[in-house]
Amino acid sequence: MYAVIKRVMDFVFATILLVVFSPLMLLTAALIKIDSRGPVFFRQERVGKGGKIFRIFKFRSMVSDNDMRDYSKKDQYTFVGKIIRRLSIDELPQLFNVIAGEMSLVGPRPWVVEYWTNMNKEERLRASVLPGITGLAQVKGRNKISIFSKIEYDIIYVQNFSFKQDVKILILTVLTVLSGRGLDAGKEGVMGDVRNLRQR
Repeated sequence: MYAVIKRVMDFVFATILLVVFSPLMLLTAALIKIDSRGPVFFRQERVGKGGKIFRIFKFRSMVSDNDMRDYSKKDQYTFVGKIIRRLSIDELPQLFNVIAGEMSLVGPRPWVVEYWTNMNKEERLRASVLPGITGLAQVKGRNKISIFSKIEYDIIYVQNFSFKQDVKILILTVLTVLSGRGLDAGKEGVMGDVRNLRQR
């Protein structure tokens, strides 16, 4: 029953947030175009509920020719990209994914396909609910915790699926964004995480 209620609340609140943040989003889009060559939005295939593939939307924060899967090189963020990433403004376009029913405001983060194909049956329980813009793993450490810790927190979220938990995560998300905790870490990136999943 909560899943149905949550879907209605997601649609209503995502619509309200889009209206509220529309001036900021328009300003961000203009600054991205002024700051660097390339599209305003970054789009990428991610895994949603039940393993369904969808395209996620974010504001582009890196140079247009940045290779996200070449982790022999450091990611190249634009000047504006560093700012919007620090404030999590780059995540705002995912409100469109929420309205489309592909995501929720709160839930396990939608990961790239390589993660999904290397997860076992138990780990795939994280995909039994809609992925979220923010989630338990994000407020428990964000990028500073391992891929296995993220999966563990995601499964805990699914097992304790409730309105109370979602409200708590939303409050903690605001505090996490304001503090900047866990945003940057010495990372191995997608390929490093995939390698760890394969080698366990």
